[in-house]
Amino acid sequence: MKNTPELVWKNCLTFIKDNISEQSFKTWFLPIQPVKLKGRTLNIQVPSKFFYEWIEEHYIKLLKTAVGKELGEEAKLVYSIVMENTYGNTNPYTVKIPSNNRPPINNPKVAVPVEVAAAGVKNPFVIPGLKKVNIESQLNPNYSFENFIEGDCNRLARSASYAVGNNPGGTSFNPLLLYGGVGLGKTHLAHAIGIEIKDSYPDKTVLYVSAEKFTQQFIDSIRNNTRNDFVHFYQMIDVLIIDDVQFFAGKEKTQDVFFHIFNHLHQQGKQLILTSDRAPVDLQGMEQRLLSRFKWGLSADLQTPSLQTRITILKKKLYTDGIEMPEDVIEYLAYSITSNIRELEGALISLLAQSSLNKRDINLSLAKEMIDRFVKNTTREVSIDYIQKVICDYFDLSLEVLNSKTRKRRIVQARQLAMFFSKKLTKSSLASIGAQCGGKDHATVLHACKTVNNLVDTDKQFRSYVDDLSKKLELQQL
Repeated sequence: MKNTPELVWKNCLTFIKDNISEQSFKTWFLPIQPVKLKGRTLNIQVPSKFFYEWIEEHYIKLLKTAVGKELGEEAKLVYSIVMENTYGNTNPYTVKIPSNNRPPINNPKVAVPVEVAAAGVKNPFVIPGLKKVNIESQLNPNYSFENFIEGDCNRLARSASYAVGNNPGGTSFNPLLLYGGVGLGKTHLAHAIGIEIKDSYPDKTVLYVSAEKFTQQFIDSIRNNTRNDFVHFYQMIDVLIIDDVQFFAGKEKTQDVFFHIFNHLHQQGKQLILTSDRAPVDLQGMEQRLLSRFKWGLSADLQTPSLQTRITILKKKLYTDGIEMPEDVIEYLAYSITSNIRELEGALISLLAQSSLNKRDINLSLAKEMIDRFVKNTTREVSIDYIQKVICDYFDLSLEVLNSKTRKRRIVQARQLAMFFSKKLTKSSLASIGAQCGGKDHATVLHACKTVNNLVDTDKQFRSYVDDLSKKLELQQL
């Protein structure tokens, strides 16, 4: 049988999948497409220059071993990189780069002493009356990588952030744009990058500033006729971190001045880190030329943390604060607060405060009372995670068994009940319910709901299951 690029790459993927984590495999190898096979040279297409550089740095040995197993010791690898349409081309275009031929990146290690560079330039962070020319980083020391919990929801963003922290201006992640909903850890990661850089490169000038504060400083500079000082100040920064860039939307003059600052820093090999509450494609009211620059590097999203990540976050917080808490209380908090990390930590603080002020032990009863008050002004909705936990406890099953492919009647019925109650008590789509219940499709969820309704009418024992579970889950909604 003749080798084809698709067949060779399929065999390579089989080998690679056995040697790395599933998440890494999905993130870095599934997006790659085989393009051409000529002799012993395999041409593969990667989505961006960022992919190419990351794979060359982290997975090149594994990749070459996989290709060598298929094509022999003389095997060669060539990348086709899809280049962004930056110059008004009708279609994206590709460039071919041989493996191990990465262009060197200019990464100057020597920073101009701040005291010298700032001479005669007004520092917008200096309080009037204080003679201070050095630039404070404005970083929060509590927001370090050590205090950031990694999970599937944020692994790409965390990995890219750590790479930037260790080599600012020297990776293809420039700018690095971290985006996601409120309370998911964007600001934490942005500070962590700055802290890591300050520790590794003490001579570099790092500055964290919110987009709102940047805008206000710019307005003040116009009012005080110090616009040039404002621009020169920001052009001196080695690592500029701008939080919540969506605040620039609709502010044309602020966007214009930031555009010029951005260009200057990027051309000088300085690192830019941005955060946003939405992806670049969803940023309304932003100039196209600025959005195109946001896409020069990497845009990494942070998603809602999974149940296990939420539990780990709570345990880490408790350990750091030297507090012990029953396991069932920790799990109840993690199951009940699903929206974001900030609300989860807020619920924990509220529980600790209730315990201290009322001189009560921290137990499940107190946690339920606190959660009821904590969310009484919002519509309560049980999560699919919580429904699965209640059903697992009821049938004495593990979550892994519940979502496995086994066809044992008791487990199949428990899985169908999980889908039934998820459809009844949550706003999740059928596809989302199926995905969280063992990777099923929407048709399977519909079939499960139909089966449960039929069994309720015909099976007395099954009807008692539904009644018992309904009571347990309705208590959660009260």
